[in-house]
Amino acid sequence: MAAQPFVPTATTRQPLSRALAIALSLLALSIFLNYIDRGNLSIAAPLIKDELHLSASQLGILLSAFFWTYTAFQIPSGMLVDRFDVSWVLAAGFFIWSAATAATGLMHTFASLLALRLVLGVGEAVAYPSYSKILAREYSHGHLGLANAAIAAGQTSGPALGTLIGGILMARFGWRPFFIALGLLSLLWLLPWLRWRPRTHSSATIRSAAPLPGLGEILRQRSWWGAALGHFSANYLIYFLLTWLPFYLVRERNFSMFAMARIGGLAFLLCALSSIISGPLTDRAIASSNSPTRVRKTMLVVGLAGAGLLLVLCVLAPPRPSVALLLAGAAFYGLCNPHIFASAQVLAGPAVAGKWMGLQNFAGNFAGIVAPALTGFLVDRTSHFFWAFVVTGAVSWIGSLSWIYIVGPIEPVSWPSPRHRTASA
Repeated sequence: MAAQPFVPTATTRQPLSRALAIALSLLALSIFLNYIDRGNLSIAAPLIKDELHLSASQLGILLSAFFWTYTAFQIPSGMLVDRFDVSWVLAAGFFIWSAATAATGLMHTFASLLALRLVLGVGEAVAYPSYSKILAREYSHGHLGLANAAIAAGQTSGPALGTLIGGILMARFGWRPFFIALGLLSLLWLLPWLRWRPRTHSSATIRSAAPLPGLGEILRQRSWWGAALGHFSANYLIYFLLTWLPFYLVRERNFSMFAMARIGGLAFLLCALSSIISGPLTDRAIASSNSPTRVRKTMLVVGLAGAGLLLVLCVLAPPRPSVALLLAGAAFYGLCNPHIFASAQVLAGPAVAGKWMGLQNFAGNFAGIVAPALTGFLVDRTSHFFWAFVVTGAVSWIGSLSWIYIVGPIEPVSWPSPRHRTASA
């Protein structure tokens, strides 16, 4: 018998309950704070370098150290959220990363700052596996676009407002008070979260019904490999912008620091706005067409390929047109960003969404290690950003092809039955 096409059972005509709307708002706020916490060291870098007399190499190590533990702990985090109550795992991770941020403001040596950046990576590693588990488990397929758009908007508005407001506050009060205040005030998020965290299901109930697929079974899925490559490509683009855009605008395009802050902040805000539009728009398109694969892949491919193309045109254009192309590229990236995670949640299903996303985010976040380093190498060798932008565009196009040709239908994976799983073990 031919397989029936996957059709979501709920549409966006059914509004979110009050409890789920509040929980989603808290999740979006948590990733907003998450991205400020992970990016505030780059804002404070000139002040820290001068105060602690750090070399450029030491500063580079501090800026990259976060990704060492953040990437390494993705897989363990995915396993944790599938095994234990995900809302408590997220709360524990949030406490760790907020405490590490506050403690950073008290440190006076390179070694202590390095240790806290590593701790920050451990705490923040639980975020996306937890979000995927909660969204796949609690939100209908008809609301996944909206839910992931809220997360994506928090992700990109964090760097935007963090750069603008954080820079102003550090210039006025110094970097230490900013870190301490941000970390301590962020801990207040735990109070509403413990009140409004989703409680409708438990991981133990899911586990008791049938043994969960293991990491090996996920890795045998062709769609996981395609989604991981697409995720890496999208992350390469956004981490390239997060780490090198300010330097590029000031040194290559000769914008002032004030103009750089406005352009960079506007780029990330447009990205957030585009994500907010893209998610609910996709939900409505899926509800009206019953073609979730075509709708999600269209957003993924158009958004990622369009962003890559516009960034290449940006580096070729004169300064003022290049800004318009840069902003358009950021907006195109926002179109695809929510659907990277929504697609993974649909493919994995609620039972293994944490484990799947842990693996996918592990692969995707190697871009945070590769993109800044490779960009620096290319700029050192050529004294310009042309090839750095071309490589970013090429990686984006490869990711687009991955969503088309490697990822299969975006519908729940048919996992082997427990009996077959046991027999093949």
